[in-house]
Amino acid sequence: MANFTTADIKALRERTGAGMMDAKKALVETDGDLEAAVDALRAKGLATAQKKSSRTAAEGLIGVAVSDSGSGTKGVAVEVNSETDFVAKNDRFQDFVRAVTDVAITADSDDVEALKAKDYPTGGTVSDKLTDNVATIGENQQIRRMKTVSVNNGVVVPYMHNAVAPNLGKIGVLVALESEADKDTLEALGKQIAMHIAAAFPQALNAEGLDADLIERERAIAKEKAAESGKPENVQDKMVEGAVAKFAKENALLSQVFVMDNKTPISEVVAKAGKDAGKPIELVDYVRFQLGEGIEKEETDFAAEVAAAVKG
Repeated sequence: MANFTTADIKALRERTGAGMMDAKKALVETDGDLEAAVDALRAKGLATAQKKSSRTAAEGLIGVAVSDSGSGTKGVAVEVNSETDFVAKNDRFQDFVRAVTDVAITADSDDVEALKAKDYPTGGTVSDKLTDNVATIGENQQIRRMKTVSVNNGVVVPYMHNAVAPNLGKIGVLVALESEADKDTLEALGKQIAMHIAAAFPQALNAEGLDADLIERERAIAKEKAAESGKPENVQDKMVEGAVAKFAKENALLSQVFVMDNKTPISEVVAKAGKDAGKPIELVDYVRFQLGEGIEKEETDFAAEVAAAVKG
């Protein structure tokens, strides 16, 4: 019996752009393993997606905050999940995410448990308020993750793509620029880079920062493609290294091509801005939080749930 469903086939097609029969065959060959099926389709040249899809199903909100009311040297992004989008639109939930993000900016680490132990502005701890929210709203909620970036001299610029409220939304970005240039210049540059990050989904600041397992996965796919070419081994080796280098270039922020002109690497955009400002500018770090990244939402059969409730 097949270890996958029609929903899995649909998900694989959305991830890769492959046809229905190709997607089904890949799932059969990989015994229903979605990630392995993605790799199999890519190796056969049947997948149009070159990186893991950022489409996700978890609900809730991303919050971003920066010290000194938006022009400071420290910023934080926090993800708080809820079960439904309905709750994410609730004023009480939004106030909680905003307050927790403001508390997080005072934290000394990115430890969520330490954040939950900190004092909540209206009394008790963040954990106490979270528990109260769950009881009051009647839906499970979790503080999933947080990430802080900072500079010694310069700015951390926040950006929220398609914000549902100030500094709240589903894709939050922080850009850390180290420089003695004036803040207005840095903030304008930071916002442009943040918009690029939201759209281009970099995996690391530079090639050296890319996850080793991710690189090895790409190498394995490239080797399979090269082997199918039938070319001499030395040519295949060059094909593999070329493919890996291309992947690294396209997924490291500093080497990505700026989405606003489709030709200039981000590193050159930053260098030119520094030259124009008369002060060197260095892009030292960034954060990109997209709501629900890596979370698989359980698919439920609503009709079956209703039938079970009636029987119960």
